Amino acid sequence: MKEKNAPSLSYPEVVFLSFFGVGFLPKAPGTWGSLAICPILYILGVSEAPFFVFIPFLIMATIITCYVAEVTQQKFDLHDPGWIVMDEVLGMWTAWLFTLSGNQSWLTLLIIFGLFRFFDIIKFWPATYFDKEVKHGAGTILDDIVSGVYAGLVFLLGDYLFRSFF
Repeated sequence: MKEKNAPSLSYPEVVFLSFFGVGFLPKAPGTWGSLAICPILYILGVSEAPFFVFIPFLIMATIITCYVAEVTQQKFDLHDPGWIVMDEVLGMWTAWLFTLSGNQSWLTLLIIFGLFRFFDIIKFWPATYFDKEVKHGAGTILDDIVSGVYAGLVFLLGDYLFRSFF
């Protein structure tokens, strides 16, 4: 079923927010968006750059995405449509930052992916606040940033416990 007011990829802001059209893939666009960023994160991870190098870019990308999401949702009379997957991309990026202190591998990305999808679906507070209460484009994006922080923290805890006992 086509989403009401769903714009086409002829708009640059739609290309950006859908992560180059990934958000329009059938079934589970958030999962596709979370997966689509993984090869990029893997390449960045094996570059061995310190995590703090990526933080300014993540902050800027989040601010820009919140703004573009707000303008686009107003333009097309939408609120948090499924095809916007830049929030999942940024959420995965946030979770991934917590892995940069250790081994970068596809297994690490798989674990982060699973944790992020869990927290993105469950939406523990304050993610629920952003998701349900904030009607601005920031609400569309920031709930996934919170989910990424939760996923990253659980990854760090699990990694610490695993290294302590094994």
